[in-house]
Amino acid sequence: MATQAEAAPRTSARVRVQKFGTFLSGMIMPNIGAFIAWGFITALFIPAGFFPNESLAALVGPMITYLLPLLIGYTGGRMVHGIRGGVVGAAATMGVIVGTDIPMFIGAMLMGPLTAFIMKKLDGLWEGKIKPGFEMLVDNFSAGIVAAVMAVFGLLAIGPLVTAFSNAAGAVVDFLVTNGLLPFTSIFIEPAKVLFLNNAINHGILTPLATEQSLENGKSILFLLEANPGPGFGILLAYMVFGRGIAKASAPGAALIHFVGGIHEIYFPYVLMKPIMILAAIGGGMAGILTLVLTGAGLRSPAAPGSIIAVYAATASDSYVGVTLSVLLATAVSFLIGSVILKTTKNPADDDDSLSNATTKMEGIKGRKSSVSGLIGAKGEAPAGPIRNVVFACDAGMGSSAMGASVLRNKFKAAGLTDVKVTNSSIANLTDSYDLVVTHQDLTDRARPLTAAATHVSVDNFMNSPRYDEIVDLARSQREGDGTPAPDSGAPDLSEQAQPAGGEVLAERSVVLQGSATTQADAINEAGRLLVDRGAVEESYIAAMHEREQSVPTYMGNFLAIPHGTNAAKEYIKRSAVSIVRYPEGIDWNGKQVKFVVGVAGVNNEHLSILSAIARVFSDKEQVARLDRAESVDEVLALFGKVNA
Repeated sequence: MATQAEAAPRTSARVRVQKFGTFLSGMIMPNIGAFIAWGFITALFIPAGFFPNESLAALVGPMITYLLPLLIGYTGGRMVHGIRGGVVGAAATMGVIVGTDIPMFIGAMLMGPLTAFIMKKLDGLWEGKIKPGFEMLVDNFSAGIVAAVMAVFGLLAIGPLVTAFSNAAGAVVDFLVTNGLLPFTSIFIEPAKVLFLNNAINHGILTPLATEQSLENGKSILFLLEANPGPGFGILLAYMVFGRGIAKASAPGAALIHFVGGIHEIYFPYVLMKPIMILAAIGGGMAGILTLVLTGAGLRSPAAPGSIIAVYAATASDSYVGVTLSVLLATAVSFLIGSVILKTTKNPADDDDSLSNATTKMEGIKGRKSSVSGLIGAKGEAPAGPIRNVVFACDAGMGSSAMGASVLRNKFKAAGLTDVKVTNSSIANLTDSYDLVVTHQDLTDRARPLTAAATHVSVDNFMNSPRYDEIVDLARSQREGDGTPAPDSGAPDLSEQAQPAGGEVLAERSVVLQGSATTQADAINEAGRLLVDRGAVEESYIAAMHEREQSVPTYMGNFLAIPHGTNAAKEYIKRSAVSIVRYPEGIDWNGKQVKFVVGVAGVNNEHLSILSAIARVFSDKEQVARLDRAESVDEVLALFGKVNA
């Protein structure tokens, strides 16, 4: 228990850094195309370019001074508060642009989200309190006032601070270069890449500083500190020559994806399966950076993704030799170190399982399933014994986890695996007593320390994840493998044990066939208001529903979302109740279309019966279509009643 208690803070800190890095990356990455466009125009038309043209070169200054910071400010604002946040964020960014004489990327990354956050909080203060007919007046003028005030604030306060920070950071880089210390940054950068902590460094500091250097000098070495594909390529080459099993067999494909495709995370499992291999990455990184320092080579703009093609496309006209040597030497050094490690260290008993486990470990570190993990033969974790005890865990343990548990329970039942017990729980109530734990991908890191002995499966939604069929297939194959027959009956169907009956939890006045909301936030309010009006929850529960949505979205798949409160909000629940609101035209739910919003408040699992019925309906596309066509509340209630019979 002590070990688990100590592990949680470290995991939490890493997750926070990852989220921060992801947020920074989210402002930069969508605009990389604009950075590359600026890089091409610079390379082609400035006096030292391939085709000098004074008229076309006039684009360079305005793009770097105005366009790119405004795009970053808008993107950051939109991430916080939609288009409205993007508009005020971009307007406020003009303040830091005008107040300085350097490209204000860091200032934009501050002003965009900060202004949008202030706008979001102010909008929340008078939400629902504006008299009909005055909404547009209040919305437009409040946005204008906030944008104007923050632009002035950026001009007078933030701009000078960011300028001072940029100058100081630039001085640090100059010091490292002058004293030959820049290669040692690989000691931090390479491990950070494998741990998915590099975004905060790369996109938060290196890209803005590198762009300033590129504007002044025509290129920057900083663009290639993290993006050099050489270190990872060398490690994969070492596995191609000296590896074993699936690691050796999969390394060539991984090398192609890494070097040409620019997806660096493909090589992370090869490091994680033998952690000492990080020395090869560090050595290769140091060799590559030292080569850039000695040759004075650099890139004009970011190389994203880190493909050799993107690297050459961004290389300054006088740096092709230096960049080429940097990639080759980084590859050679990491290959040599990696080869020595593979030849002199003990190989795992089963390289196939080692790479599979390393891939799963990588996905746990990343916090979601890797888009390329399947390409290296990763099989995922497998329990040592037959799967008999499965738990779905979410923050509150009353809504999304209950739905997911019901869906998987039905799949096990259909497969004849009725001896598998499937339950749901809040993460806070987890114990290390399960064979398999299913969580939303954003919650897996919170569940792991509490259930260290279990296999963990991450899903992106609880309703129709393809991982369910994988779990059932695994359970079936385990029983076939050890000669244990799949039982036909035995374990009771827990979905039928909940009480009271669904009709008491879902009342006629809690079903709305034509919802009035047009936004996700309003839809949550509408579903929550039905629960309040029934006397099932206190008013504060609605705020907790919004809080839960911000931490982990409740989109379930098949046009369904089930907003519910956080675990801490259970004190606001008076009795179990469920509300259903249909939106025929659909609601944008974080990029997903939702037509049915089910508000959930549960005490002592009394609501599980109706959630089980809802899960069965939404697992069947024909039933969903019938629900979509329903013309009366009675039809809706009858549909769920029939399924629950």
